[in-house]
Amino acid sequence: MTAGSPTDDPFPNLAGEWQLDAEPVLEPEPELLPATPEPESVHLAPPPSAIRLPPPTEETPPSPEQIIEAMLFVGGHPLTADAVCSAVRGVTREGFTTAIDSLTRRYRQQRRPYSILPRDNGFVLAILPVYRRLRERLFGGPREARLNQPALDVLSVVAYRQPIGKAEVDTIRGTDSGSILRQLVRLGLVAVQHRAEAGIREVRYGTTPRFLKVFGLNSLDELPRLGDTAQV
Repeated sequence: MTAGSPTDDPFPNLAGEWQLDAEPVLEPEPELLPATPEPESVHLAPPPSAIRLPPPTEETPPSPEQIIEAMLFVGGHPLTADAVCSAVRGVTREGFTTAIDSLTRRYRQQRRPYSILPRDNGFVLAILPVYRRLRERLFGGPREARLNQPALDVLSVVAYRQPIGKAEVDTIRGTDSGSILRQLVRLGLVAVQHRAEAGIREVRYGTTPRFLKVFGLNSLDELPRLGDTAQV
């Protein structure tokens, strides 16, 4: 072939791949929408993983065992089967005993620092002996209570004569004991046990489980005999 022949191809390797005369393919322009004012604040719904659902225990009623455990944690007088059966519907004496046994085993297996102990025909929740020194550090032992002699006198009268009213304490001591009785109540050593007979408005006082703990007694039967207790 001669130079300038129309069959001469200067780019023989690009034959069929390069089309100069082809119309360019244009992407369609997006349709413009009328502008809308942007809201001041947009509240997006949190992802499902961020939604905090209430625990199922809020909707599921507690079991009798959980209620008995809560009553033990409340404290106060020893928890008895009669008190639980009258306060919780559907709980029997056998169910109360079963719950106490189950809780006791669980605390032992989990090595809890407290346990359920029998006391005065009922049960109390108490820390184990190995942790008693921690309690004394926080609340003080018998020596740290620092009761003066008048307070000890009133406490001994209440311990040996309970339940006893203020008037009888005043008669035995020969002086007013109202402020000392209130002090002993605040310390948790004395409490109002029950009111007197109908028609008598004076309240009666008696010692508390804390009194036994502070003085290292298991029951009032271990109170030392100071001669004839009628002469206290």
